[in-house]
Amino acid sequence: MNKVLLNKNVEVSLAKEENLLNWNQLLDKFKQNFGNDIYESWIKNLSFKKEFNHYVVLSAPTRFVRDWIVSRYADKILDVIKTFKKSIERIEFTIEGNQDQPEKSEFPNRKHIIPIENSLSNYSRFNPNNRFDNFMVGESNELAYTAARKVCGQSSHYNPLFIYSSVGMGKTHLLNAIGLEIDSSKKVMFISAERFMYHFIRSIKSNEMVKFKDFFRMANVFIIDDIQFVSGKEAMQEEFFHTFNALIERGSQVVISSSKPPSGLDRTQERIKSRMSGGLVIDIQPPDTDLKIKILKNKFEEIKINFKENYNLDHDVFEFLAFEITSSIRELVGALNRILAFSKANTKSPTIYECKKILKDFINSNSKSITVESIQNLVATYFNLNLQEMLSPRRSRSLARPRQIAMYLAKQHTTNSLPEIGRKFSNRDHTTVIHAVKKIDELIKNDNGIRQNVMELKKKFL
Repeated sequence: MNKVLLNKNVEVSLAKEENLLNWNQLLDKFKQNFGNDIYESWIKNLSFKKEFNHYVVLSAPTRFVRDWIVSRYADKILDVIKTFKKSIERIEFTIEGNQDQPEKSEFPNRKHIIPIENSLSNYSRFNPNNRFDNFMVGESNELAYTAARKVCGQSSHYNPLFIYSSVGMGKTHLLNAIGLEIDSSKKVMFISAERFMYHFIRSIKSNEMVKFKDFFRMANVFIIDDIQFVSGKEAMQEEFFHTFNALIERGSQVVISSSKPPSGLDRTQERIKSRMSGGLVIDIQPPDTDLKIKILKNKFEEIKINFKENYNLDHDVFEFLAFEITSSIRELVGALNRILAFSKANTKSPTIYECKKILKDFINSNSKSITVESIQNLVATYFNLNLQEMLSPRRSRSLARPRQIAMYLAKQHTTNSLPEIGRKFSNRDHTTVIHAVKKIDELIKNDNGIRQNVMELKKKFL
């Protein structure tokens, strides 16, 4: 006769004792499948608590261990268990000392975020730190930001909303912010294309495609990241096409991100490209210097608050980073972290020379070819001057200011010493170079025209 176990408000029949899973056998199988390192570090920490008709309850010693196992190994654990008993459909986890309250989701307070049914990667990809209020807006991303805010309303004409850019420009931040912003009564699905593919393949293997289709088509808002990963995968494209159509037909909002526009997705069905192009397609351009400085300062303030740091960085350091790191925002923040590590260790803001040493592998490789001569030629061309005139002893403002800007840029972006720079400007003294650098530094802060000139010149040779 079956025993009955009361677990809070749930009453279930316990599996017959003679058919209970043998935990020691399972552990041997886990060790064989996962390898000794993973088994000893993680799987061995689990304890077998209860078995019911269609699921089992496992216990982890800490929340961290549970979250790590659930996000990385839980699906494989379930697959192993099913080889011993096919009737087991899911696993629930508890924390030691809380065995009577199995947790079905890592984020129980976010009930509006849909867990993936009968899968042990029931984790929300939403990052609470990626919100609209800390997304830095500039000319390069303003349209994408506005559209993302728009789809969070009750209705939107942008369906689907398709956002594309190169890596590290803030696409995922915006998608994450949409999910966090939308009303909690709506069912929101946020998944990467790679994870969608994983569940698609798993459903085929387990003969559960009906559940897969029903589950992914019930969202009110469906957000999928990095859609370029479906390229070349015909079976998955077929399923995504029908899922996409079903969502649009039921009035669900669809948001998609990609590294390329729909038309640029190679080995992707034309009908999918056409559907994705049918809403609003927006690109995020690389940020300009002002936006990069804004991002850096905002990130710096966040770090100071979160880690209770009390040191500061000079504006020149932020400007240097903004001009030198041209690959992505992600690398820009990585470079800032290096500078902050130096500042903390030395209790000071680094000089530009020190920044160059700290970030020598970060700095754009083009900087290696920048010479005093190339800067002189660029500045002369920019101001429509003859190079020999600019280098001459004449002191008229029309010549002196471009000459000072050229000296300033040479000091900032070459490894030449002050005397070497002076010699390349018709054998001028190093004190003349120092005066020029200070003068342009001052004008950049107070003269918008000079500031714009310097920024445009830096963009040209970087």
